[in-house]
Amino acid sequence: MNGRIIHPRLGSAKNSGSTPLLRISSVLRMLLAMKTTKISFTAVAGLALSSMVTVAQAQQAVPANLATGFNAIREDTLRADLTFFASDALQGRMSLQTGDEVAIQWIASEFAKAGLKPAAKGSFLQPVELIEYRADREHCYVALRRGGSEQQWKYPDALGSYRSDVDVTADVVFAGFGITAPELHYDDYQGIDARGKIVLIFDHEPQETDPHSIFNGTGNTRYATGRVKILNAQEHGAVGVLIVAEPNRKHPSNQERVARIGGSETRAVPIPSQALAEDALHTPGAIISDAVAKQLFATAGVALSELQAEIDRDLKPQSRALPDTQVALHYRNASVSSGKTYNVVGLLEGSDPKLKAETILFSGHHDHNGISGTDIWHGADDNGSGTVGVVALAHAYAANAAHGEKPKRSLLFVVYAAEERGLLGSFYLAAHPLRPLETTRAVINFDMIGRNETESDQTKGLIEIPADTTNRLNLIGASYSPDYNRTVVEENRYVGLDLDYRFDRDYALNIFFRSDQFPFLLHNVPSFWWFTGFHPDYHHTTDTAERINYAKMAKILRLSYLTGYQFANEARPPKFIANPGAP
Repeated sequence: MNGRIIHPRLGSAKNSGSTPLLRISSVLRMLLAMKTTKISFTAVAGLALSSMVTVAQAQQAVPANLATGFNAIREDTLRADLTFFASDALQGRMSLQTGDEVAIQWIASEFAKAGLKPAAKGSFLQPVELIEYRADREHCYVALRRGGSEQQWKYPDALGSYRSDVDVTADVVFAGFGITAPELHYDDYQGIDARGKIVLIFDHEPQETDPHSIFNGTGNTRYATGRVKILNAQEHGAVGVLIVAEPNRKHPSNQERVARIGGSETRAVPIPSQALAEDALHTPGAIISDAVAKQLFATAGVALSELQAEIDRDLKPQSRALPDTQVALHYRNASVSSGKTYNVVGLLEGSDPKLKAETILFSGHHDHNGISGTDIWHGADDNGSGTVGVVALAHAYAANAAHGEKPKRSLLFVVYAAEERGLLGSFYLAAHPLRPLETTRAVINFDMIGRNETESDQTKGLIEIPADTTNRLNLIGASYSPDYNRTVVEENRYVGLDLDYRFDRDYALNIFFRSDQFPFLLHNVPSFWWFTGFHPDYHHTTDTAERINYAKMAKILRLSYLTGYQFANEARPPKFIANPGAP
């Protein structure tokens, strides 16, 4: 699960020359390294078969035609796979590094063993070209030019980066929350000309503490995320974007939230940034502090807090040009390189001659935050649990199909690349779909499905956590498809999880757009993120396999198995609600 502040990044570059076949020598090195960590498939497979009683009890109520696949989802198999996947040998699975290449190869081999068809032009691997870069923070700045003088701000007051050097200077216009939503009769760009300008906008969206807001009450909408805002500014002709946290906010800013996570988010040598080599977004931006925004607004004759209050009051635009305010974005990188990673994709073709053209998509992401010195960010829950879950479901559906019960619609199993670097693999697949998005009927995305939710520094004071979460599953996206949710609730009678929708009402943690279901929501595909919640080990080296609640993880996968079958076979697939808060 992505916890970083995501910056606009894009560009084109030649690939590094790597081939679709992963380097065998690298794989061998990783497998040999397993000896030093005392991990082997044989040893892991001998772990206790504690799941059998649970399966036997639940099986009594499951329809007989689905029982084979249902019973194939076992705790001991999940434990064996995840113990390997989150081991020291895979070195934290950093995108573009050898450990993640081994992870990719393992997933592809499991899809092949399950009997899935390669879904990417005869391969299980969809190449994703990336640019990796490290910003030189000493030489990156945002500058205000006014009255013949210049004032510069660097990290942490101004946090911006781009995959190539940037020198942009332009006048500044304020554009409210940076949102254009014609169906809600709201447009921050009304009455201003952003062409050739740098746009200053608020983070999040209007009226976010109002449960009756047209912007989905207190829950985020698709308009709340920085990527969507920057794309909107780009469409209005802006050459740069400055984002500042709302002055009247009731939550930490994005910078403050990330700092609360600690772990890999604040390690001494920052993780390198990555960007898609092909992306629709090509406008640089920066996140600025309250103090910087106040200086930029000094000539406006009104405070930013007053303008936010006006917008929140009646949803009328307060956008305007800022007199005598010119800003320069100056970014430099210490290093830039290109590389190739892969989405891993396998297909179980449907049985119905017509409906097999439609798709139910199961997904997770395989990367995590790598290694630094002797510290390894194992990523067992984030997102070893989701990856192993997708693999388990591929085997379960294939086993059931072998016993004569094949779903009518086709099932696409995807494990994405580079989620931790900004949902890069899922944005790439959504832009380069292997099956048409208009006939993709539902997305079941797993990201962190292996733990009990407990209070952590990131969530303290921001969201209420139930006293007992040992049987609890958070579903994110229900307001966008009540039909989808009804099917989950109906199938849950066979499993008995506690279903929770708290995060659909969140406006502090940015949960709605922090995992790989989000790019598909932007394309009006019913998409839920299945999530067991945060814990103190999130993005820390202590996110290890022995801390996973395998009994709950197995129940979640059994519920998704039944839900997916229903999606694949029902006459009317779930509908998508584009604006759940609209009047």
